[in-house]
Amino acid sequence: MTKDFNAVWNNCLQVIRDNISFQAYKTWFGPIKAIKLNDNVLTIQVPSQFFYEWIEENYIHLLRKTIKKELGKEGQLEYSIIMSNKDKFAVNLPMTNRNATKNKSTNMPIDLNKEKSKAFPNPFIIPGLKKIKVNSQLNENSSFENFVEGDCNRLARSAGYAVAKNPGKTSFNPLFLYSNTGLGKTHLSQAIGLEVKSNFPDKTVLYVRAEQFLSQFIDAVQNNSTNDFIHFYQMIDVLIIDDIHVFAGKDKTQDIFFNIFNHLHQNGKQLVITSDKPPVDLAGIKPRLLSRFKWGLAADLQTPDLETRIAILNQKLYKDGLDMPEDVIEYLAYSISSNVRELEGAMVSILAQSSLNKKAINLDLARNMIDKFVKNTTREISIDYIQKVVSDYFNIPVDVINSKTRKREIVQARQIAMYFSKKYTKSSLATIGIHCGNKDHATVLHACRTVNNLLDTDKQFRSYVGDIEKKIKI
Repeated sequence: MTKDFNAVWNNCLQVIRDNISFQAYKTWFGPIKAIKLNDNVLTIQVPSQFFYEWIEENYIHLLRKTIKKELGKEGQLEYSIIMSNKDKFAVNLPMTNRNATKNKSTNMPIDLNKEKSKAFPNPFIIPGLKKIKVNSQLNENSSFENFVEGDCNRLARSAGYAVAKNPGKTSFNPLFLYSNTGLGKTHLSQAIGLEVKSNFPDKTVLYVRAEQFLSQFIDAVQNNSTNDFIHFYQMIDVLIIDDIHVFAGKDKTQDIFFNIFNHLHQNGKQLVITSDKPPVDLAGIKPRLLSRFKWGLAADLQTPDLETRIAILNQKLYKDGLDMPEDVIEYLAYSISSNVRELEGAMVSILAQSSLNKKAINLDLARNMIDKFVKNTTREISIDYIQKVVSDYFNIPVDVINSKTRKREIVQARQIAMYFSKKYTKSSLATIGIHCGNKDHATVLHACRTVNNLLDTDKQFRSYVGDIEKKIKI
C-alpha cells in the first residue's frame, strides 16, 4: 500500500512535537512542508539554506528516528530548499551530517539537481564590490562584563549572550529588545556586538541607530546610490539597529530595510533590533515588517529592583576606582528607580559636587543633589524605600519584617510599612501585599485600619509613625 507523503510527515511531526519545546517546534518545523514520497525517500521543503543547516545540526537524530519509524530501515529524508522568494528552485539534499564526507551516512552522493548551476543575479550587488572593513560603531565600555544582571533583564541578557556565542544560528533571530528609556537595551545590544567581535574576529558587526540609517538612506536617494547603500548592509554579518520605532511612518525606509532584513536572515546573518515598545504595540510600521520582528525572540528589560540598582552603582564605582558611603548609595538607589541612566548621572553629579566644592559625600549632599536632579522627573516614593525607612527606624531587617513571624513588634512594623505604602505610592493593595511578605489585599487593608485606629488611641505609636513619616518625606 502506497503511503501518502502528508500523512507520513504529519506522523513524524507528532513525535517531534512531543520531544522539543513548543517554541522550537513552531520556529523550525512550522514552516516545513512535505512535497513528495518516492521509494521510501520523503522530500520536505524548507524555506532557506539556513533552515536546512540548523535542522541538520540540531534535530538530525530526532528526524532519523521518526523517519525510520514511519518508513522502516530504508527510509530517507531529502530537503528541497527555496533559495529565495523571487527565484525558486530545488536543491535535493539527503539527510546526512553536513560535516561528514559524502557516502558516509547515506551511501549516496549529495544530489544537487541541474538548476543549481544557474546564476541568479542579485540586483542589489554591485559587480566588483568586495567586502570592506566596517567601523562597528560600538562603545567598548558597553560590554557584558559591565552589564549588571537582575530579574529585570535576565531573559534578555541570556538570549543576547546566546546570540553572541552563535550569531545567526539560534532561534533568537531577530533578537528584539524593548524597554522604556534608560533601562539598558542599547548597552545590551552593543554588548552582543562586542562579544561577537571577540568570538568571531572575521565577522562584520555594525551597530547603527535608526536615525543614522534613515539619514544614510536619504543621502543615498539624493546621490542616486541606493544600490550601493543596500549592498553595503547586505554584507553585514551581525546588524544591530537601535530604536527601530523611528521608522514609524517612513514607508520607503521600511521597504528598503525589509529587503535588507530578508537578505540577511535568509543567509543566516544575525539581526538585533531595539525599540521602546514590543512589536505588537509598534504603530506606523508595516505589517509585513512587524511579522519579521516576531520570527525570533522579543525580550523586554524591565525597571530594575532595588538590589539591582545598588549593584549597578557599586559596579560603576568599582570600575572607576571611586568610593561612596553605603548609605548614600542606598539613598540614590531608593530615590531614582525608573531610569538607570538618570541613576548613574545623579551619582556622577554627587561625585563632581564633592570634588569641585571640597565637600564630604554624605546624605545631606545627596539629598540636595537629588532634589535638583529629579525635580523634573516627578520623584515618587517607592515601597522599597518605605520598607527601608521602617526597617532602619525599628532596627529590624527588611526580610524579617516581610517574614511570616507573628511577633508583635514585627507585625506592627509590617503594618506601618503597608500603611505608608498605600499613602505614598500609587500601587494597588495587591501589589503592596506582594512586596510586604506576599500577603493578600485583605491583609493590607486590615493593616491600614489597624494603624489608623492606633493613631487615634496610642500616643507613643502616633509618635513612632510621625517620626517615620518625616524620614520618608525627607
